[in-house]
Amino acid sequence: MSLKQVDISHKRVQRREATAVGRIKLKPDTLEKIRLRLLEKGDALELARVGAIVGAKSTPQILPLCHPLKLEHVEMNESIGEDYVEVRVRVVAFEKTGVEMEALTAVSCALLNIWDAVKQYEKDEHGQYPSTEIYGVRVVSKVKTDEAT
Repeated sequence: MSLKQVDISHKRVQRREATAVGRIKLKPDTLEKIRLRLLEKGDALELARVGAIVGAKSTPQILPLCHPLKLEHVEMNESIGEDYVEVRVRVVAFEKTGVEMEALTAVSCALLNIWDAVKQYEKDEHGQYPSTEIYGVRVVSKVKTDEAT
């Protein structure tokens, strides 16, 4: 069986929305630097927001069987916990197919941008990352409606 993009030509355009979430586990000192905006690379959360938008828009280039979609809205929110940063991304489009892959890609890119911004603080004496971890990336909501709300 060969690979193919799914034929969605018979489907109708609907409002599609998906929300995905994920976390990155970080050291307490690193989280404090994020809170106080003391990272050498700058504001990790602002970088994550931009990364989420770019990630959502780039989904068809990263996942070759995804349809290119005209995204209407990409929004990232974050929360800082005891040992993690959680990002939540909501994506909206009026399309024939869902936007959950765009939301998942956006979360993944946001978390990778946070890791990149903090990696120098997370390394141990051997240059390894013994406790840094991206986890829990999942779709928490997927909605399609006929309304233009």
